[in-house]
Amino acid sequence: MLIDSHCHLDMLDLAEFGGDLASALGAARAAGVTHFLCVAVDLERWPAMVERVALFDDVSVSVGVHPGHQEAPLPSIDLLVDMANDDRVVAIGETGLDYHYGAAHAKRQRDSFRIHARAARRAGKPLIVHTRSARDDTLQILEEEGAAEVGGVLHCFTEDQAMAEQAMELGFLISLSGIVTFRNAATLREVALSIPSHRLLLETDSPYLSPVPYRGKPNHPARLLQVAEFVANLRGETLEALGKYTSDNFFRLFGRRPRVETTERHP
Repeated sequence: MLIDSHCHLDMLDLAEFGGDLASALGAARAAGVTHFLCVAVDLERWPAMVERVALFDDVSVSVGVHPGHQEAPLPSIDLLVDMANDDRVVAIGETGLDYHYGAAHAKRQRDSFRIHARAARRAGKPLIVHTRSARDDTLQILEEEGAAEVGGVLHCFTEDQAMAEQAMELGFLISLSGIVTFRNAATLREVALSIPSHRLLLETDSPYLSPVPYRGKPNHPARLLQVAEFVANLRGETLEALGKYTSDNFFRLFGRRPRVETTERHP
């Protein structure tokens, strides 16, 4: 059993599946993926995203605004909390900080991040955090906003061991994506070896970041299997053991188990 803890099902390139999301999810289930968290990146497209996945019992959703969406108005805490009241919503995000291309919008990103953290505390739901080249500010905001109260995950983790340890001290989990399979990801693989089993999640971040040997091609949830096999081999564990504890971690954090356990489901 594997869980794709972070994917964007409304953005998938479905060409190889005949344009059919159900077929893409079916391929993932055939690869052992039993649950999916479809993560929001803005509020404008959120209703359409939720409608797109509403027929699938094994898909959860989040609500939030990605730090890269600088053109979007800042959300209000009240709005995020109201949207999070939908029983399909298991998390707030993705939110966070991304200074990779410079910090021109850093203040706006920090303001948005604080809003999301406060909404998460009010809603009682965990945070999905995107962080890149913003270690100190990310950790500072998580601490100042009391994010440990609800916890969450640093998704698609690419930072160093020190940041992973500090985030875990705040009650956050660390999620690994296909990046861990990349040739130039030696430092990340060292981090992956050190993460305690009760703090680890797996994801595709599809349609982005296809793992080796599919790097550069559109990603989809079935490729979580390649990520899991790589991580299991790296950590000297069986695929079954890794799948079990990462799945347990997911449901412990997000608090929802699928209503129907199936290997194949179509709307």
